[in-house]
Amino acid sequence: MTPALQFPPELLLRAQGIGLGMRLAIFDVDGVLTDGQIYIGEGGETFKAFHSLDGHGLKLLQRSGPVPVVITGRDSAALRRRLADLGLTNAHFGVEDKLAVAQAVLRQFEVDWSEVAVIGDDWPDLPLLTRAAFACAPPNAHAEVLARVHHTTARPGGAGAAREFCDILLQASGRYAGLLAAQQGSLDGR
Repeated sequence: MTPALQFPPELLLRAQGIGLGMRLAIFDVDGVLTDGQIYIGEGGETFKAFHSLDGHGLKLLQRSGPVPVVITGRDSAALRRRLADLGLTNAHFGVEDKLAVAQAVLRQFEVDWSEVAVIGDDWPDLPLLTRAAFACAPPNAHAEVLARVHHTTARPGGAGAAREFCDILLQASGRYAGLLAAQQGSLDGR
C-alpha cells in the first residue's frame, strides 16, 4: 500500500537521522498535545482535551521509535491519566527548567542533541528546540518559536500537530509505510 501522506524530501532529510536506534522525540504538552487552553473547575481540578490522532501517533512511536518523552511545565491528573492510558512512561511533570531535565534524559538514553527531535510552542521550549536536530511547532505557537523551528505543522496544537510530528519521524526513518501496511493487513484479516 502506498501512503497517501507525503512530506517534502528536504523535510524528511532534515528528520532522517531521527528514529534510528535509541533516539528521542520530546513533546511539550500545553499548546502541543492540547490546544493550550487550561480549564480549571470550581474545586481547582484541571480539565484538558486531547486528540485521538496525537495519541495514536505516540503509540506508533512507542512501537517503532524514536522513544517519546514528555517534558511539561504543568502537572495535572488529566495529563497523567492520558499518558497512562497511552502507556507512555517517559514523562516529566511540573518542570521549570526544561533544558536541565532534557539533558538528564539525554544522558539516561546515551544520546546527544543530534539524535533528538522536539515539538514545542512557547519560550520555555526554546532551549530544547534550538538544540534539537529536528525542531517542530504547531501553527498556534509563539512567533519566537515559529521563527526558530525547522517545520511548522499544518494542524494546530491539540488537533493533530503531534501526530504530524510523529508521522514525519516515522516516514524519515522508513517505518511509516510498514506500519500502515500492517494496519491494513489487520483490517483485511491477512
